[in-house]
Amino acid sequence: MTATETILATTDGGAGSATATALPSSPGGSFGRLLRFAFANIRRRPERFILAALGIALAIMAVTVVRTISTSFAFTGADAVSRAVNGSHLWVVPPAGVVYDSEAGALVAKGAPASFEVPQGYTAHPTIAGIWKSPEGHVAVYGSESVADGTASVGSDLADRLDLKSGDSLDVDGHALIVDVKGDGPILTTSDAMAQAVVGDVGWTTVSESAADSGRLDLGPFFQSASGITTTTDPTVEPSGGKPLAYATVGGQGVLDFNQKYAAIFSGQVTSSTLGLISIIGLILGFVIAVSSFLASVQERRREFGIMSSIGLADEVLYFFLVESGIVFLFSWVLGISAAGVAVWLVIPSIATPMAWLQAAGMVLGFVPAMAIVGALVPVHRLLQQRPVHLLSD
Repeated sequence: MTATETILATTDGGAGSATATALPSSPGGSFGRLLRFAFANIRRRPERFILAALGIALAIMAVTVVRTISTSFAFTGADAVSRAVNGSHLWVVPPAGVVYDSEAGALVAKGAPASFEVPQGYTAHPTIAGIWKSPEGHVAVYGSESVADGTASVGSDLADRLDLKSGDSLDVDGHALIVDVKGDGPILTTSDAMAQAVVGDVGWTTVSESAADSGRLDLGPFFQSASGITTTTDPTVEPSGGKPLAYATVGGQGVLDFNQKYAAIFSGQVTSSTLGLISIIGLILGFVIAVSSFLASVQERRREFGIMSSIGLADEVLYFFLVESGIVFLFSWVLGISAAGVAVWLVIPSIATPMAWLQAAGMVLGFVPAMAIVGALVPVHRLLQQRPVHLLSD
């Protein structure tokens, strides 16, 4: 018995009666019946379901890949600025500014640390931060007073990349350094003198406020007044006029802290790029494919729905399509995010992380209910605008 015949069987048995009664009871209730109706229709035209699902899945995959990269860069940006600032609330960068080296995976300076007058009670910490062009590619080298001469503290990420372990000897431009694998990250930290010998006089200065000024939210304006260096809490501002710039990591407007704002810059560069635009266009095209498929399904089954509408089951038509649309989009979402996970793992494993992929998948999932509802409403609206007698005509 077809779905329509099942529905017609619910009408009164009297001759000429066309009074609709309730749908027959079955396990799962009304939602169970709707699911069975949707799956029956999918089995009737599996090729249409597969093509629609593949079109939507490809669009979802594109968006998920872009969002995974974007979120990964946001994590990377937050980690990079945390390592650079190292807990300080004032970060003075040279006139040429700083740059994120994607190969090294870290922030490095583009000039020598700036000279300035340190406010009374404050402590300045100059940091050498540059690039060593190793045989394995760019490596970020930071200087630190806490690292002894002849040694190098290497993050686990860099140790894996260079195939190092604690106790190994590493040749850095002719300097033999004993490796100590410590913490994570892509940074090689050595003594100030050794770092300067390897990467030159490039770096920045972090400043720790006095105990009396600890916790004050107007630290930036105060430091600017005392040092004469322009200070901002906005990481999008860059040095200009050949003068250094100080970033205050406390205070400012909004609910995001400095690290989160800096991370948002990295994320925005991806989503606003051509790649991000292509992914949005792909998502729109996938939605158009789904709506086109549902419109074709409506046209094919117009007589069936005309019978349902004529016996007072017009609302059920909408429910049927909502459930079927939900199944198509949910299946496409699972397929799309799975394909995106495989793609980023195979192509850019060093950038994408499982957490970034999960966040991207969750973001895309937020669009699925709205797309499923609109995808069902468009064809059903066109259907219900017609009188049942028109639907039953050839």
